[in-house]
Amino acid sequence: MLTVTFEKNEQAYQAMTKLNELDAQNQIKLRAAAVVTRDAAGRVQVKDKVGGPEYSGAATGGMLGLLIGIIGGPLGMLVGGASGLLLGGAIDLEEDENEGSVLAEISTRVRTGSDVLLAELEEQTPEVVDLAMNNMSGTVLRRTLASVETEMAYAQEVHQQAQSTARRKLHEERKKAHDENVKAKLAGLKAKLAKHSSHEPVGQGPQPSTSAKNSQERAKVGSQA
Repeated sequence: MLTVTFEKNEQAYQAMTKLNELDAQNQIKLRAAAVVTRDAAGRVQVKDKVGGPEYSGAATGGMLGLLIGIIGGPLGMLVGGASGLLLGGAIDLEEDENEGSVLAEISTRVRTGSDVLLAELEEQTPEVVDLAMNNMSGTVLRRTLASVETEMAYAQEVHQQAQSTARRKLHEERKKAHDENVKAKLAGLKAKLAKHSSHEPVGQGPQPSTSAKNSQERAKVGSQA
């Protein structure tokens, strides 16, 4: 899988035409190629493409289409950032520990306003394509299809784990806010009760009712008589 960046956008289209020519000359076997860019919202837009019948009329056919879909969607946000390095470190167990994610490498090269050539192909030696791209000031990033497929297979799992973590954190924040709100309301209720208690008479017993007072007065008069 090739990712080729250029100094000028028009060179990406020239490079795709050159790959077609090399394929016709049997110097390479071109499975699919696309000129892509990233819009302001971070989505990957396919501006031109070539490939077999499985790619006709669909920008998301085959392995190249899957790759474009991943780096251009929510997973692209994931693998293009720090989490992408975690993805690479999680599955490239047989490679250098300091080597980053293959998908992150590809994703970060597809930038806003720049046309990039992505290609899935077979080649006997890299020199043929490297020379052709170098003549157009192209910078080639070459990664094996197996490494790209492996990361794409695990990308969905990592994405789901990230979503689960985000939901758990949201639940914890909501619970924390709820607990703090309850504590604040209880504190306010306690303050009101304390204020109410401070206004009650202190050291006085219950006052007799009017009928009780009248009975006491009549008993007093009778005793005097």
